[in-house]
Parts: sequence; C-alpha cells; structure tokens
Amino acid sequence: MRQIWKNFRALYFASLMMLIGSGLLSTYLALRLSAEQVDSLWVGALMAANYFGLALGGKIGHRLIARVGHIRAYATCAGIVGAAVLGHGLVNYLPAWLFLRVIVGLGMMCQYMVIESWLNEQADSKQRGAVFSGYMIASYLGLVLGQLILVVHPQLGLELLMLVALCFALCLVPVALTRRIHPAPMHPAPMEPRFFISRVPQSLSTVLGSGLIVGSFYGLAPLYASAQGLSTEQVGLFMGSCIFAGLLVQWPLGWLSDRYDRALLIRCVAVGIAIAALPLALIPAVPLEVLFAAGFLVSLLQFSLYPLAVAFSNDHVEADRRVSLTAMLLVTYGVGACIGPLVAGVLMKQFGSQMLYAFFSFFAVVLVWRIRPKAVTNLHVVDDAPLHHVAMPAANSPLAAALDPRVDEHMVQEQMQNTEPAEEEPVKAG
Repeated sequence: MRQIWKNFRALYFASLMMLIGSGLLSTYLALRLSAEQVDSLWVGALMAANYFGLALGGKIGHRLIARVGHIRAYATCAGIVGAAVLGHGLVNYLPAWLFLRVIVGLGMMCQYMVIESWLNEQADSKQRGAVFSGYMIASYLGLVLGQLILVVHPQLGLELLMLVALCFALCLVPVALTRRIHPAPMHPAPMEPRFFISRVPQSLSTVLGSGLIVGSFYGLAPLYASAQGLSTEQVGLFMGSCIFAGLLVQWPLGWLSDRYDRALLIRCVAVGIAIAALPLALIPAVPLEVLFAAGFLVSLLQFSLYPLAVAFSNDHVEADRRVSLTAMLLVTYGVGACIGPLVAGVLMKQFGSQMLYAFFSFFAVVLVWRIRPKAVTNLHVVDDAPLHHVAMPAANSPLAAALDPRVDEHMVQEQMQNTEPAEEEPVKAG
C-alpha cells in the first residue's frame, strides 16, 4: 500500500485539495445564508444546482478532454472553478449564485474525469482495488478537513472563499507538473435505462434514495445544526464527524456485504436510518450529546446505501455491462441529489429545521417498503456472485467504472466506445 501511495500521491493530493475546497464551500454557503436569515429553500437550491452541474459535466467533460487533452482540460476547469468560487464574494444576488454553483459542479466533474482516467491508466490490474481505496480515503479525508477548517477559522468572511479558491489553485499543481503522457481518451458508457430498470430495480431504488438523503445532508445539515444553536466551530465539528463516519463504515460494511445477503443488509440499513433519525426529527431542541451521537449514527448508515446498492447490482449484471451499469447508477444518484435538497429545503422552510431528519426517516421507510429480499429472483445472478465488495469514493465521475476492480479491464474500452443499446430483458432481479 505504501508503494501505491508513493506512485499516486500527486493525483491523491489533487483529489484531496479539490474535496477540501468543495466541502468547505458547501458548508460555508449554508452557514452564510443562515446568518443572513435566508430561507432553507435557497440553500437546498444551491446544492441542487451543484449536483445539476456535476451531471452536466458528465456529458460535457469527455468532449472537452477529447478536444484539448487531459492536462489542458483539467487546468481550464480548475481555473474556471476558482473564478466561480471567488464570484460568490463579488455578487450577492442569489440567482447568480445558482449559476455559479452549476459552474463549480460542472468544472469539478471534468476534473474528476481527468483524475480517474489517469488513475486507471497508471494502475496495474492487480492494484486497482488498492488504488480505488486510496482514492476513496483521499476524497473522504478532503471533505472532513474542509469542515474542520471552520473550527480553526469560524468567521464567515471572504477569507474562506479565498481559501477555497486557493485549494482549487493548488489541486492544479501536481497535474500540471506531471511528466507522464496523456491517458487514452475514454468515451461515455452507453446507458440502457429500460434494461437496468427491469434487471436491477431494487438497486436503482436504493441509489435514488441514497441521492435524496446524502444530497440533502451535504446541503442542509449545516443549516440544521446552526438552527440547533451550534456555533460555527461546532457546526464544523458536527459535519466533520458525520462525514468521517462515512469513511469509517466502509471496511466493516465490506466485511458484512461479502458474508450476508445484500438486499437484506440494505433493508436493515434503511430500518436503522429510519429509527436513528427519529430523535433529531421529533425533538425541536436536541441536546448537544444526542445531536452528535445521532448524527454520527445516521451518517454511518446513510453512507452505506450507495456502496451496498452498487455491490448488489453488480451481482446481477454481466461483466460486459458493468461500465454501463455504473453510469446508470451515477445518473440515478444525481437525480436524487438534485431533487432531495429542494424538497427538504421546502419542508424545513414550512415546518422547521428538524424536517431534514424527518425527510431522511421518511425515505428510509420508503426503502424498507421497496427493498424486498424475497422478491429477488436470482435468475441472472453471475457465476462468481457475490462479487467482492468495494469501498466507494465520496465523489466520482462516470469514468470511475474503469477503476472498479469488479469491472473487467479488457472490456472497459470496448464498452465505453459502444453506443448501440442492447436488447432489454424484462426479468426483475436485484
């Protein structure tokens, strides 16, 4: 593992800087709007705009990379993101902030695509699992450190925006200085929505629910914590501990996922979220100890949904379709992450900040109803199922499938260049 960190430290450092900046920006904007008494609908809309930009970047990024190359595309997007971040300090018009958040999301997705395609190009087939894990650690660590900056610098001035822009400037350095050749261009994987809706409906439901919950968490949890009377430093600690829970849970989750029925695990996790979120949903003023403990537990569970759904769906999809599957899962997650903050923001505006965790509990109950282990037919389960569970990065692009060790690397290029949809099969599985 030490050799992998040494070989990929430049790309991991770039990811770390990007996620420090991204994590700090989301929390800073939520707290600043809260301090200015702006209602939660706008906070939710800003996070939805960011996820919309990420989805848009998935469509645009490969064209930009193909036109100008990886390094130029990455440098261009880092510069644009840095300028958009500083734009939040120059303009106080909220509709303009929505546009800037779209630009930040779009640019960051292009950067993800460059980093992930580069990691895939340089990773030996036997190292892909370890490289993927290192990328996940760098991503989660960046998000945690972004929150902890608020503990050191709690003032919500323009200095924090400058620090975010500084992170996006520094993430440019290791990529710009690389002496390696450009990775081979990769095309977006063809999606087959009707096929996957028929083949893995329960996995798609889980991913959609994960997007609704996690997207709302990143955008609105700082607002909820602030409404509970927490100072800026305490909000930073609360968010940092919750995101750290997402990193901490990945290894025990993998052990459980490889040994027990994954549909049953998803249902148990959903039950856990519904129960753990109830104290925060029902009590208007939560004691600090309960707030941190319940928030940590809910986060342990909510960050488990997406990796479990990915593992569950891969068990029921042939190897030559797993690149397309990953693209479909990411799009489904993005749809949920766009809708969730908007709906939760409206609920918080109308009924109070505790509606954020009531929203989590409600959709967890929906997942309990939707995920039915006995309905899994196993007609299309692959021969080597259950496939080894893989810890998932906190953020990734449609090209992340190329890094996933469950995907046959010899099929990646062929599948990503194939644009003809396959025949749909109406048999339900996972």
